[in-house]
Amino acid sequence: MSTIAPDELYRLINEANSRGERVVVATVAHTRGSTPQRRGAKMLFFANGEVRGTVGGGCIEAEVWAEAREALRNGAPALHHFQLTADEASEEGMVCGGTMEIFIDVWESGKTN
Repeated sequence: MSTIAPDELYRLINEANSRGERVVVATVAHTRGSTPQRRGAKMLFFANGEVRGTVGGGCIEAEVWAEAREALRNGAPALHHFQLTADEASEEGMVCGGTMEIFIDVWESGKTN
């Protein structure tokens, strides 16, 4: 899975919003050290469980999915900090060891973000 192109991102958000559905957009806001994606990578989460794009992979993406599901429920955006320390990375079989900040934003029809 790769990060999502801007034109595809806005098309998918618009389609979901026209159906009255909330969409969560996760964006890599900052990285430091070795990380699976760079700043600007995006991932979309839809109310029906569909996902597009990627912000990394492995355990980080699983944590982002959990935060995105919460944002779908409560509608609250938030900035989340994830640490991929060398110890954690080796335990998970990852080659990363940096840190990532991922902004989870909620888009819904009738609101300006």
